[in-house]
Amino acid sequence: MRQSSVCVQASRAWCNILLRQPPVILLNAAESRELDRLSQEKYGIPSYSLMTRAGEAVAAALVERFPDAATDILVVAGKGNNGGDGFVAGRRLIEDGFAVRAVLLGRAADLKGDAARAHAEFRACGGKVIEAQEDSNLDAALSKRPTAVIDAIFGTGLNAEVKGGPRRAIEIANSFAVPTVAVDIASGVNSDTGAVMGAAIGASLTVTFGFAKFGHVSYPGAGQCGELRIVEIGFAPHAIDEIAPRGRFLERAALQHLIRARPTDAHKGMYGHPLIIAGGRGKSGAVLLASRAALRTGAGLVTAAMPESIQPIVAAGQAELMTEPIADRDGHFDGAHAPDALKMLLDGKSAIVVGPGIGVSDDTKRLIEWLISDASEPERPMLIDADGLNAVAAIGCETLKHARGPVVLTPHPGEASRLLGVTTAKINDDRVSAARTLTERTGATVLIKGARSVVASPDGDIYINSTGNPGMATPGMGDALSGIVGTLLAQKMRPLDALALGVFLHGYAADRVAARMGHVGYIAGDLIDELPAAREALTE
Repeated sequence: MRQSSVCVQASRAWCNILLRQPPVILLNAAESRELDRLSQEKYGIPSYSLMTRAGEAVAAALVERFPDAATDILVVAGKGNNGGDGFVAGRRLIEDGFAVRAVLLGRAADLKGDAARAHAEFRACGGKVIEAQEDSNLDAALSKRPTAVIDAIFGTGLNAEVKGGPRRAIEIANSFAVPTVAVDIASGVNSDTGAVMGAAIGASLTVTFGFAKFGHVSYPGAGQCGELRIVEIGFAPHAIDEIAPRGRFLERAALQHLIRARPTDAHKGMYGHPLIIAGGRGKSGAVLLASRAALRTGAGLVTAAMPESIQPIVAAGQAELMTEPIADRDGHFDGAHAPDALKMLLDGKSAIVVGPGIGVSDDTKRLIEWLISDASEPERPMLIDADGLNAVAAIGCETLKHARGPVVLTPHPGEASRLLGVTTAKINDDRVSAARTLTERTGATVLIKGARSVVASPDGDIYINSTGNPGMATPGMGDALSGIVGTLLAQKMRPLDALALGVFLHGYAADRVAARMGHVGYIAGDLIDELPAAREALTE
């Protein structure tokens, strides 16, 4: 599990992170602390050697990335080990002939352990430190504009709102508008959630140690970290094995193995047959978008079941689609009669997609209950999306634990909030924890959609997606994702892999469309039409 140095690019605007080497493993703050502890206490790696390598890596990255700005470097240091890393970086830069000064947010007498040692060595090589103990002298201490800043205020342990002197220091550092290199993570960003804790450094470059953190790749924190550089500083390999981190950042290299070339003698019976149960009065488009996405993803056959009142519209909208009209009531599925009709359609179907456009009524709740109890089978996974999720929320998400086969849920934050009985804001504050909780309550594999979508498996895997852009904020994008993932499930891909590849491909196709058409104004149909070319490009 050792991870070599790697460079990840990001801007503060929405963009893709471009990974240049191995898959990015993600740690949370607890795992980071345990990696430190095990490396030092169990495997005998001196803590100061780790700090030295970390600080020197920051110094090297600053000079390499911003050579023209390294003339008057300011280290803004906190009282903990993150500040110690900053002092090591400053000491190394002075030894290499650069002009460096530091502001310590506190008293030198209060520094302990490795941080105190790093401070002393910085002073011993000629580094000047201003102690800014009170808010009143902070503005004076930071009054001279530098040409570059090393942000060493907070590390990965921050879990409270930034206030007082540190907050003012962050505001002043940001006002300099000079290249800023963050030590481990931009100060003010929660390393587990990506939340900005009141205020955060807007870094140009973040140098982190050993592994990336969830906050580096989760918005809004991802927008504060700038370019992310992951460097190896000598953590014990066995410590990494003991932690066995389950977090991953989804990028192209990690997913290519899931796309298989088709043999020359391929036939449609080899590539899955999803049953898409969707639509209602005024929502025929949901059926068409999910079904077209399934076809464009490469399903061998696709059958769509919808209320009979909209069947002519759907049948006319996609010639390659098989359609089945189901008894309806007031424009939606008739909960009393639909199960019997759908039961006749299940034979030969390798996956079920249900939910887009079906509405929420007593009838649809009854339909969802029947699908969970009677239609789910070990060899026939079921994806529930959109109104199907709202129906699950109404009957209780724990009901999903009674399903006989694999279940996949693809909520946006609003739907996730209804499933968990919390506010949407709470979901967005920590989507990783929300995805984990939803998985625990339902036994399902879960995708919470949005910027940097989160995938969680019942086994504890957490994936963060790298693709997508703001142009996807248009109707029908979720329906398209349902069809994409439904096809991959129908092709016997395990749920975690189907969600990982599906959400990446969904965003990747959108990025290709945006590059060609512009980032605003393209629609779900444009993304769907791009899917074959996007899939092909992923194999190159």
